[in-house]
Amino acid sequence: MTDIVGLQLYTVRDETAKDFKATVRRVAEIGYAGVEFAGYGDLSATELQALLHETGLKAVGTHVGLYAIENDFEREVDYCLATGNNLLIIPWIEEKLRTGDAFKRFSESLNSYGQRLQERGITLAYHNHDFELQPAGESTLLDQLAATTDPTLVKLELDTYWVAFAGVDPIAFINRHPGRIASVHLKDMTPERTFTEVGDGTLDIAGIVQAARNSGTQRFIVENDQPAIPSLESAQRSFENLHSSLT
Repeated sequence: MTDIVGLQLYTVRDETAKDFKATVRRVAEIGYAGVEFAGYGDLSATELQALLHETGLKAVGTHVGLYAIENDFEREVDYCLATGNNLLIIPWIEEKLRTGDAFKRFSESLNSYGQRLQERGITLAYHNHDFELQPAGESTLLDQLAATTDPTLVKLELDTYWVAFAGVDPIAFINRHPGRIASVHLKDMTPERTFTEVGDGTLDIAGIVQAARNSGTQRFIVENDQPAIPSLESAQRSFENLHSSLT
């Protein structure tokens, strides 16, 4: 697979809430090659497959809560298989799982889920926020997760904004974990440490992309948690800015 630029649909959640299909069609018109899901707009797997076929978009990932994986594993797998998506990402964990021992047990459980998913042709990844990068003993929770889990079964989806927000250099983190990062969430930061369009902020997007490429990453996912302009305009501006970094 060559580099693919996708949009995390959470960016345009205000639009998908009004018309999921029309919003996905607009994402394709902007020029994105793929989409990463954070919910499926109440579409069946068959309907979603047809929408992807119509637009030519590739499913490059899906965010699935830990509760859904624990309680409806087969349904989540079926959605992935039906839509041609081979990357399932856990995007968030409850606060009670963030303490040392609880986080260690959670990390160890990922190996089991990763094995089950791998047997179905799907890769498991974990998406960070800032709390995993805070000091926890002699390392961080995210470093501990990487050390605890099998690198062939559990990958990382690195969120550039939250890594930087935690005071960690995204490029340095990528370089510490070669071959481990399945996907990069490209998010930019203003000098005031708020969200902005990719390429309009303070992060070294081109450097991050190159480091990720060197590490074997080929999925680059645009996201803006809180666009200050209309969300589809935000998605388009990020895409246009990013294009030069990927050429």
